[in-house]
Amino acid sequence: MSEDNPVYTPPFSKAEYNRRLAETKKRMADAGFDLIICQDPANMSWLTGFDGWSFYTPQVVLVHLDEEPIWFGRAQDAKAAHITTDIPPNNIIGYSEKLIHHAIGHPYDELADLIKHRGWASARIGVELDAHYYTARAHAHLVEGVPDAKVSDSEQLVNWARLVKSDAELVYMREAGAICTAAMNRAIEKVAPGVAQYEVIAEVYRAQVLGVEGAYGDYTGLCPLIQVGEGTSTPHLTWSDQPIPRETLVMLEMAGARHHYHAPLTRTLYLGSPPSEVTALTRTIIEGVDAALDMARPGVTCEAVEAVWQKVLNQAGYHKDSRVGYSVGLNYPPDWGERTASLRPGDQTVLQSGMCFHFQSG
Repeated sequence: MSEDNPVYTPPFSKAEYNRRLAETKKRMADAGFDLIICQDPANMSWLTGFDGWSFYTPQVVLVHLDEEPIWFGRAQDAKAAHITTDIPPNNIIGYSEKLIHHAIGHPYDELADLIKHRGWASARIGVELDAHYYTARAHAHLVEGVPDAKVSDSEQLVNWARLVKSDAELVYMREAGAICTAAMNRAIEKVAPGVAQYEVIAEVYRAQVLGVEGAYGDYTGLCPLIQVGEGTSTPHLTWSDQPIPRETLVMLEMAGARHHYHAPLTRTLYLGSPPSEVTALTRTIIEGVDAALDMARPGVTCEAVEAVWQKVLNQAGYHKDSRVGYSVGLNYPPDWGERTASLRPGDQTVLQSGMCFHFQSG
């Protein structure tokens, strides 16, 4: 990767990636790790810039305290690492194609061999036990392959490093927000009695990719969601071919994504004349959101933001059991959440300037 690359324009400068690596290595040293293995595609991208729809097969970025990062993945995807990263060519390593979907062998067998070849056989290794694509089988092959290493959970080490966004990242977060606004507005325009749910979502996808002037949109970590009528009682239904009724609730959740940085939004509509209980709940939600946004300042804890929101609900006779928000930023399917800070009771994370949250008031 270079800034004059004719194939790919890097989203960030080399200095930005160097800063991230330095921060990660400091956290590794503090946590007692010599080496971390990152299979979360968002962490791989955040550390090196690596991009591509190859996360469905085993691939990792290795970060050692004393070395430059290593990309290890499917051989046919190695070229993507050459194009999208500044990782030294000798540190871009493809594993044997025969190991894809192999009944006995696994790519992590060759990863273990690589670790031993580098002299790290007895290293303190952190792995991402809660990453979506780090499988139980991968872990078993790694542990068996490096029996002298101390392998333990890195406990979202890189995810936590991503929590406070740099100024450069916030540019993309704001652009993602503009894309999300455009997509949501187009969805609201399309929602009408008789319109099939999938027709609404088709407009959302188009708006998400077209983006806004000067900023196209990426695919999002979570598909756009729509629930209608009784379906609004559960948050993660997707679209169908059913037409929207004349008198009903409609709930929409989607994001805009810019260079994989996500800004999500949820909105609830009522077609027809809303019942008094819906109108009353609407007023309470607006009051609660205003109170939470007023509380959300640097130095305040996540749980304190949730508490003021919950207090408004409770005073009106309502209660929300699930968390009201969580951190977002750079991500890949199947989610846009960072799996770190949440706006819920007990989360003592202190808010800092540069953190970004999806606040779900519905």
